[in-house]
Amino acid sequence: MAHERYTRTNQKLYFAGLALSSWRRAEEQGTQGPVQAEREACLFHLYGALLGLCHEIAGYYRLPGANAARVELLLTRSPQDSSPSPELAELMELAGQPQSWLAQLLAAHAALFEPPRAPAKAKTDPSLPLIEAVGVDDEVAPLSADEVAAWRQQLKELTLRYRESLTEW
Repeated sequence: MAHERYTRTNQKLYFAGLALSSWRRAEEQGTQGPVQAEREACLFHLYGALLGLCHEIAGYYRLPGANAARVELLLTRSPQDSSPSPELAELMELAGQPQSWLAQLLAAHAALFEPPRAPAKAKTDPSLPLIEAVGVDDEVAPLSADEVAAWRQQLKELTLRYRESLTEW
């Protein structure tokens, strides 16, 4: 294998595709354990692909911290950074918008490291036995394979676009 930075990004995008295919097969079989395992594997590889892309960009511009171990270290502005590369600036902007696919990907990856929580139980008032309080904001729907596939496609398109602009003529 070549020791170029882009090979890691390509490899992670490929592995995310494999995990996505396995995830869909597990959903068809209706087995919950493999679905969760493949969901986590897919998020892991997508995050790795994003990190690989950040390494490509930072390596091209010879930015400090080009070998950072986490995407968040490359996508946070520090006071001494006057102007990041245009590509990293776009990624920073996407990461800062909570509804963007990139911010959702980063949040989903971060959620993998949170401890499991028991579902919230509604507090009941003994004087009102027929009324049940339900907390709607506590429920978080699990990610769908289609949503993660869309993130993968967005990342692939972004990678290709960045590589075109980073190519020296």
